Amino acid sequence: MNIIIVTNKVTLASDLQTIENYIKTANCINLTRVEVPCLSQSKSYLKIIDVPYYQENLSSPITLNVVEDIIKQNYIFNNIVLASKLHVIKVFPKLDMAIVWLDIWDVQSRSKAKCLINRCFNIENYIATIREANMNPGMLQCKNCWK
Repeated sequence: MNIIIVTNKVTLASDLQTIENYIKTANCINLTRVEVPCLSQSKSYLKIIDVPYYQENLSSPITLNVVEDIIKQNYIFNNIVLASKLHVIKVFPKLDMAIVWLDIWDVQSRSKAKCLINRCFNIENYIATIREANMNPGMLQCKNCWK
């Protein structure tokens, strides 16, 4: 049995709590087969600037795993789900800084992205800043070498 709830207005997070409470109290619904109620989602596109390209104490470039660990450990990314894998691009050939492009799942009002935009956090001894980015279909292209 599938249940789909349709409303005549934009659903809010508080409405989801009401729906979830009703489902928990209904006797005819098997709770083990119920997915968590959620709002329809879209993607928001962000970039993190001022990221060090080389890892501290190492001469190797920063890896996606290191960036993912940094994001997972930082509280400002709580409740953020990545919509695709991260992309790390070196800013300039002679500058040891990188940009990290990330796509996140967001609600239609973009509230998750709005909470992140212009926020700063530490990566090693650097202060990285989150900025809004344009949608980029497909593979990113380096602004330096155009590869």
